[in-house]
Amino acid sequence: MSSQNAATFHKLHEDLLILPNAWDAASARIVEDAGAKAIATSSAAVAWAQGYADGHHFPIANLIAVVEATARAVTIPITCDAEGGYSDDPKQAAENVGRLIDAGAVGINLEDGKQPHELHLRKIEAIRAAAEKKGVNLYINARTDVILKQLVPAEQTIEETLRRAAAIERAGGSGLFVPGIADAAQISAVVRGTKLPLNVMARPGAPAASQLRELGVRRLSAATGLFNVAMAAAREAAEDFLHDGDSEALWQRRGSPPDYNKLFAG
Repeated sequence: MSSQNAATFHKLHEDLLILPNAWDAASARIVEDAGAKAIATSSAAVAWAQGYADGHHFPIANLIAVVEATARAVTIPITCDAEGGYSDDPKQAAENVGRLIDAGAVGINLEDGKQPHELHLRKIEAIRAAAEKKGVNLYINARTDVILKQLVPAEQTIEETLRRAAAIERAGGSGLFVPGIADAAQISAVVRGTKLPLNVMARPGAPAASQLRELGVRRLSAATGLFNVAMAAAREAAEDFLHDGDSEALWQRRGSPPDYNKLFAG
């Protein structure tokens, strides 16, 4: 099943793949029921949902449990945001990702952050080798934070992004994730400058999906968007209920929920 799901997930990048990122089995099943073709987790949303801060604070064992639960709840491919592999040691990062593959993931995000670019490349190489040993064509969506974390002066961002993209491709990366990029001209320059499918993160000012498709973008991620929407709705409902204890108003907020028992009957 893993190899089949991996092939399906790779193929989905032939067009613009829209991913409303989930944070647990329930949100993943809802996203699938809404019509998603694949499930992507958000590392920040997963960590927050479990009461941890984002940024390698979430125990890898807990992440594996989330992926296992998600795989039990959905039938579509799963890609897991693995931050930086949860280790600065490429071998350990590869072992961690191997456990995520065993749990049901056929894709990962792997970020460089402010770590050396060469370390990112060594992790990609180690993870690719580990995935091949398992017989899974893992989709390694290599994330570079050149723009998001302003790793170089603004006038050098596209040149540096493309320099890293070329090295990522040679190391065995499957796709390029450039969070923070929103300008259509910059997006077009990156698409033209690399063979890797480009992943853009949803953010204010980003082009609409129709324009992203025209620009050649192959993936649009919601990141923490859905989690924040859900938590904002939960907080507002809690504040109102605490204020007036209005049972009727609270009930009306439910809308028309699905039969959750049926969704999870599996």
